[in-house]
This record gives sequence, structure tokens and C-alpha cells, in this order.
Amino acid sequence: MYAQMVKSTGSSVKTREEMSPEEARFQARVDAGEKIEPKDWMPEGYRKNLIRQIGQHAHSEIVGQLPEGNWITRAPTLSRKAILLAKVQDEAGHGLYLYCAAETLGVTRDELFDALHEGRMKYSSIFNYPTLTWADIGAVGWLVDGAAIMNQVPLQRCSYGPYSRAMIRICKEESFHQRQGFDIMMKMASGTEAQRAMAQDALNRFWYPSLMMFGPSDANSVHSAQSMAWKIKMNSNDELRQKFVDLTVPQAEYLELTVPDENLSWNEEKGGYDFSEPDWDEFFEVLRGNGPCNKERLGARVKAWEDGAWVREGLVANAQKKQRMAAE
Repeated sequence: MYAQMVKSTGSSVKTREEMSPEEARFQARVDAGEKIEPKDWMPEGYRKNLIRQIGQHAHSEIVGQLPEGNWITRAPTLSRKAILLAKVQDEAGHGLYLYCAAETLGVTRDELFDALHEGRMKYSSIFNYPTLTWADIGAVGWLVDGAAIMNQVPLQRCSYGPYSRAMIRICKEESFHQRQGFDIMMKMASGTEAQRAMAQDALNRFWYPSLMMFGPSDANSVHSAQSMAWKIKMNSNDELRQKFVDLTVPQAEYLELTVPDENLSWNEEKGGYDFSEPDWDEFFEVLRGNGPCNKERLGARVKAWEDGAWVREGLVANAQKKQRMAAE
């Protein structure tokens, strides 16, 4: 498997001959399906790649609360309010699981937050788009969490133990989130003409940003080849995007909504849909901080961090006091 990966991706991944004896033993463990644990030897590149991926994943869970948290006070019923509140709390929990997993690699949570707040570490581009109507909350659950599940289920089998174990609970909860979003879309699509129009509009605006969640095409992805060789990623970006489209288009047809892609068609030969590529110029522009809500989202996170400083300082002071008392 490793040899096939090297052959298919060119020189971005070391060959066996280029590896040190330690690296070769490490790769053999990965190829055999063994889990790498925090105290095990690992290449520095493996550790850094994991910190980048897990950190960005954790930040995405935390920033991802903002587009939906915006609607908690405006949900149409008490039941919808309670469900959405529970979902936003779940996302906070996911972020905490993932920050804990990243900390096992020798990075502190403060360092991760500093990297986010200073723009040195990214989060999913999808959370830089606004949620304008209640139907958008349905689209986020259905499409965004649906894309997240497609990305994250394979990570339960990734090579790093703490990350793979964190993903088990996260994926179970994300599955509920996706069903919650689809339920909203069903209600909207079967409602009044105005509600149905809102559902279609939400699909129109979130379709391509959802496709962007899988990252750039494999030919333009900087990290994919090495991440797959190390089993930090289990599938390529294009493979996951294709699976998402093939699964989601029939769901849209069930809702009697139209996917906003005039080139969408079933390809009998490949057993999947042909579809239009997202606007990758837009994707990279959003990553550079120029999306519709980039400044708003990051500003909200920085403000929350600064406003909570007194709590962190109090907890540290209390812990230090207990240590002094124990020493006496």
C-alpha cells in the first residue's frame, strides 16, 4: 500500500530507501494498522502534521458554534431551541476532545488558541458564510455536518490513537446533527411556498461551500499524499467529495429541491454523479481571510478569549494556592 502511495504521488513522500531505520519501522507499524500512541517514537513531520490537522479540526468545531448559536434565541419553537442549544453544546465538547488529543503531541491549548487568533492556524472555510434564515440552520446540519461525517468517519481508523478514539463519539453526535438538519429541511420543503423558497435558497448558497469542505483537488493538495501515507487521512479529497455528492443528491431529490449545478448528471460508467467543481479562487480567498464573515468570526473568538481571561486567571491562582497549602 505504501509503495503504491509513493508511486501515485511522486516525490512528496519518502521512499523506503530514503527513510532512516526508525522511520522505516514506524511506517511498517502504520502499514500494519497499529495505533501510534503519544509516548511512541514518531517522525517530527508526523507530529507536526497531526497538530496541524487536529488543531484545525478543533478550531472548526469551536468557530462552528457561531453560525448556529446566532439562531438559538430565534428558533421557531421551544423544541427547536432546545435541540439547537444541545447541538451547539455538542460542538463545544467536540472541540475540547480534539484539543485534548492535540495536547498529547506536546502542544499546549494556549499555543493552539494563539495560532488561531493570530491567523497562523485555519478552520473550515464553511464557517465564514452567514446563516441568514432558519432554513440555513437546516442546510448547515444537512450539508455541512453531512460533509463533516464523510470526512470524519474514516478518521476513526486513523493511525494516531488519541485522535481515532476521539472521533468515535464525535461521529455519533455528528450523525444526530445531520439528521436534525435534514428534518428542518423536510419541514421547510413541505411547508408554505415561502418556506420552500427559503429551503431552496439555503441549498443554493451552501452547496458549493460544502463541497469546498473536503479541501482542494488532490492535484493541488499540499498535505494529502503524506497524510494518507501515514494514515492521518484515510481517503483523498476528491474521493470524499464524490461520495458526498453521490449520497446527497438523492436526498435533495427526495426533498424535491434542486441542486444548483446545471452540469450535474448521473454517469453510468463510473457509477456516480458528474458535477461542477467549486470556485477554488473563492475558496482560497476565504482562507486568506477575505470571506463574508471571516473578521466577524475571528473577532468573536478573540473577544470571548479576552473576556474569559479573569476566569482562567482565577483558576490558575486557585490551583497555585492549593499547591502551596499541600506543600505546607
